[in-house]
Amino acid sequence: MLAIVDYGVGNLFSLAGSVHSLGCEVCVTAEPAALAAASHILLPGVGAFGDAMARLERTGLVPVLKAQAAQKPLLGICLGMQLLFETSHEYGTHTGLGLIPGEVCPLADDLADKTLKIPHMGWNALDILPRRESDPLFKYFQSGEYVYYVHSYYARHCAAHTLATSFYSLPVTGAVRSGHVYGTQFHPEKSGDAGLRLLRAFAEL
Repeated sequence: MLAIVDYGVGNLFSLAGSVHSLGCEVCVTAEPAALAAASHILLPGVGAFGDAMARLERTGLVPVLKAQAAQKPLLGICLGMQLLFETSHEYGTHTGLGLIPGEVCPLADDLADKTLKIPHMGWNALDILPRRESDPLFKYFQSGEYVYYVHSYYARHCAAHTLATSFYSLPVTGAVRSGHVYGTQFHPEKSGDAGLRLLRAFAEL
């Protein structure tokens, strides 16, 4: 059973549909017992970091997610990936879950090409870093395949945990890992067959 965390942020049912299409059992839940019973946890998210963390805190799921992340695979998607980090500087400074070292910063500030549009939106190649090709998340994925992004902030100071990047006048952190905890800045559920293959590999961890 894969559990998708329901805290009022994100297109939960699009993600659930993608997971279900793989033949996996899936539930959308905010219940600690259901998260504890699941074999894998998916943490989606869209919107602003501070609002998302406040919603998570109101559900009482922050300690639950931290405890479960030490025991089973957890995948943060888009804003859900950003929540995994220690800090975000989106509309102020906010504390994240702290499951992966690093911080979330405005992409516009660091772009070498200031003519590029923000948000970084659409298809971009995901380049797996050297020595990361063997990570089980990429079991069915080849470096250079295209995935779908929609974001204005990105993870920095997390090189030790970065699995893959996409180039947008700078290397944008695309996928990360620390122990059982994974994150993708892109949306696997919107990334066609390549994204489904990543979700399949995650479900098999």
